[in-house]
Amino acid sequence: MQTASLLAMAGLFALQSATSAVGQDSKRPVIHLPKQEVRLAYTVQTVSVRTGCFPARLQAVLSHIAAKTGRRPMITSGLRSHPRRHGSLHGKCLAADIRMPGLSERTIIAAARSAPGIGGIGTYCNGIVHVDVGPQRRWVDC
Repeated sequence: MQTASLLAMAGLFALQSATSAVGQDSKRPVIHLPKQEVRLAYTVQTVSVRTGCFPARLQAVLSHIAAKTGRRPMITSGLRSHPRRHGSLHGKCLAADIRMPGLSERTIIAAARSAPGIGGIGTYCNGIVHVDVGPQRRWVDC
């Protein structure tokens, strides 16, 4: 029993010596920073909505809309592998369909129009607003 205790203590001492020697040999001290929580300027309607490929320009448009309205847009559609329309910017991950419960389409569109870098703004009958960073254009699809 006493031998086992001595061996365990010797092992701990050797481990401590080895780790402190490694720490002293390294040229840069290891600093552990707390993990920061990343808070996006938007939410997604479901986990299947793909937004990870949004370029900084589109993220900036969504951030601008959030700042102007005081609410985060909810993305209902981002990247689509099979866009509904030929030439849709959803296929290139340059567009987002958004909804903002409690805000009128007029308020959302006004915020989007003032966003630097905004391209297309479209509205649909179901209350969803399309924003993209392509060429500037406006439409209503009802």
